[in-house]
Amino acid sequence: MHMTNQLILSNLQHASKDPSQALFLPPSFGPSQISSEPHRLLLAPCQVSHCRELSSESNTKNTRPPTSIPPIMTTPNTPTGPDLHPDPGPDPESAFLLSAYTRLRATVTTHTTTHPILPTPQTLTQTLSSLPSAPFDLPPSTPSSTLTHLLESILPSLNQQSTSPYYYGFVTGSCLPIAQAADNLVTALDQNVQVHFPQSSSSSSSSSSGWVHSSATFVESTTLSMLLSLLDLPPSRFPAKTFTTGATGANILGLACGREYLISSRLSSPEKSVAKVGLVKACIAAGVADIKILTSKPHSSLLKAAKILGLGEECVLDVGQDDKPWRIDLDKLEPALKEAEKNSTACIIAISSGEVNTGRFATAIFDMPKIRSLADRYKAWIHVDGAFGIFARALPKTDQFLSLRACVAGMELADSICVDGHKLLNVPYDNGIFFSRHPSTLTQVFSNPGAAYLAPPPSSSAAGSQEDGIFGPLNIGLENSRRFRALPVYAVLKSEGREGMEAMFSRMVFLARKLASFIHNCEHYEMLPETENHVEEDIFMIVLFRARNEALNNVLVNRINQTGKMFVSGTQWQGRKAVRIAVSTWRVEVERDAKYVEGVLREVAESFVEA
Repeated sequence: MHMTNQLILSNLQHASKDPSQALFLPPSFGPSQISSEPHRLLLAPCQVSHCRELSSESNTKNTRPPTSIPPIMTTPNTPTGPDLHPDPGPDPESAFLLSAYTRLRATVTTHTTTHPILPTPQTLTQTLSSLPSAPFDLPPSTPSSTLTHLLESILPSLNQQSTSPYYYGFVTGSCLPIAQAADNLVTALDQNVQVHFPQSSSSSSSSSSGWVHSSATFVESTTLSMLLSLLDLPPSRFPAKTFTTGATGANILGLACGREYLISSRLSSPEKSVAKVGLVKACIAAGVADIKILTSKPHSSLLKAAKILGLGEECVLDVGQDDKPWRIDLDKLEPALKEAEKNSTACIIAISSGEVNTGRFATAIFDMPKIRSLADRYKAWIHVDGAFGIFARALPKTDQFLSLRACVAGMELADSICVDGHKLLNVPYDNGIFFSRHPSTLTQVFSNPGAAYLAPPPSSSAAGSQEDGIFGPLNIGLENSRRFRALPVYAVLKSEGREGMEAMFSRMVFLARKLASFIHNCEHYEMLPETENHVEEDIFMIVLFRARNEALNNVLVNRINQTGKMFVSGTQWQGRKAVRIAVSTWRVEVERDAKYVEGVLREVAESFVEA
């Protein structure tokens, strides 16, 4: 066995018994040097190579990601022979962290292979009994004993949404190994991404003099442009872009910008904007009696954002089609805009690009140009809630996905777009993205006034750099301080490339379609929404269904989850209980997972009938 691999195994064996006996790896050891054997993954996460080929003959052929990982490579700086195990020196911080991560990976791997997806009630009880109780005197412990508490008492009661391929609840992505590695780097360096220092303001391009602060804002800006490219959205069209905590935060940004834009565009003086004088005074000055959000089957976060922004949830009006409630009805939209104008009401048009229950889309191929035309005519703002659905734009341009790509055509015509990173991108929580065509509106709402200590250098504007086009994060978002959320996204996009991302998204769609076909043809279940014909091409990555037996349907979610073999979340559709399967993990292996899920669903139905 290679000496380096012996070192890893020894490290795991020693650390599992006594953290203080953990051995050290040479400083040059990194993720790219981990070999293909599973146990060698335990010390540091490493990206696996995902499926790079989509079969032209079958939706599922060649969609299983290989498990091989590049072998350990030596470099001129890699110690070999007698120098492989150098003296690390007196560095207790590195010693503890190396031991801690070694123990973490060993524990996570063991837990993943020996435990069901959800913790048992007994495990939860054990965890709760291990927590401190009142009065909280907070006696000191040690890092080592606290780590043991975390691994032995807390970890067993956490679910395996990231480690299992069979967690289908909500819309929850896993965490790609390279994203986890990048997130470890984020924590280790703990960058506070708030102020952008333009490179030319701190050092001359022709000299090494001056100073620089951090590359974080430059990496973030590049990452956002890479993501726009992946989504087939022109980066030049969306100069205002930032990271948020998730789609809820991005929806707040979108509606806040829409509110500001609607009122400012009706004002004779910008000094009376919402950002300057407040919502009530600005509306009076602009002659705006109300603001409405016109949408179809909106996500709950849109209503939450409306409440936070002082618009109220009653401002959200449904203009969906009667037979397809997720689709915006253009025959309802224009009269609603006309009526609003008549009543001095300004409107935001919210596009649900991926309805959360069905996974269906608010628009079809020719809808967005028509909606843009109406928005321009009635001075409305278009916001796209594309938390997960926007990624249909990143699917391969093949016949298999033409229908889905048509549903997200024209999104570049929107004024703002919300995206979730911690869903289909498979990066760690929390991660959201916001894009807008209107940087001046974004900075008008979110600029951070009256903090001289946070002011950018003189060569940049209050909002961001005039020299490199990068805006200071604290002036274009909710937070004045936040972590380096961009790095895991950057790592995933750089590692996988367009081809790898297309393959990952395709596997999700193929599995969802296989499960939808099974449910459609199964005597125990029925597909939702109810249609005369099941059209496979309409399925993205959510499968909505219910049991035909009403008694089973009432307990179906519990019955499935109690098996411990997979996890689903429940919902309501047309007043009745329903079940959602949301396929959003990079771990998908289409044939394996389809057979597994079909077996669980049959077992649940047949055991209920027998009982």
